[in-house]
Amino acid sequence: QVQLVESGGGLVQAGGSLRLSCAFSGRTFNIYIMGWFRQTPGKEREFVARITRGGGATVYADSVKGRFTISKDNAKNTVYLQMNSLKPEDTAVYYCAARMLGQSDYDHWGQGTTVTVSS
Repeated sequence: QVQLVESGGGLVQAGGSLRLSCAFSGRTFNIYIMGWFRQTPGKEREFVARITRGGGATVYADSVKGRFTISKDNAKNTVYLQMNSLKPEDTAVYYCAARMLGQSDYDHWGQGTTVTVSS
């Protein structure tokens, strides 16, 4: 099992920045990809960004390209999401997730951290 704990959410004005952290523990050696997702009430969960734990290859949703950066620190078992130029539409609960080797989907999730961007 893998445990994921997000932190760093909060209230920020439009144009501001926040950095989210996701600390993971447990059977971490089997993690292949780490991802960030977000969800607002009444909407489906939305992919934000992902990074491979080994080579660090990244993929971003079009809505956040050029504004958000995902990074990792394997020594600290932590993944980050640096969010710049925040917009009110970025307001959501942000979730960290892990996809394990040999799995086709994310099967470990954190509890979420709330980001609110005021206009």
